[in-house]
Amino acid sequence: MEKVYKTMKSSGIISLVVGISVTVIGCITGAFMITTGARLLNRKKDILF
Repeated sequence: MEKVYKTMKSSGIISLVVGISVTVIGCITGAFMITTGARLLNRKKDILF
């Protein structure tokens, strides 16, 4: 029975680590996208098509 609890504990820890890292990566990516979009809007008049 102890093996089951150890497996559940490690699975829970791994899930928490993956969830936290995905959240952090998502926030960083979102910040980069916002800054890139702001730069594009700022330089909109310089873009020629």
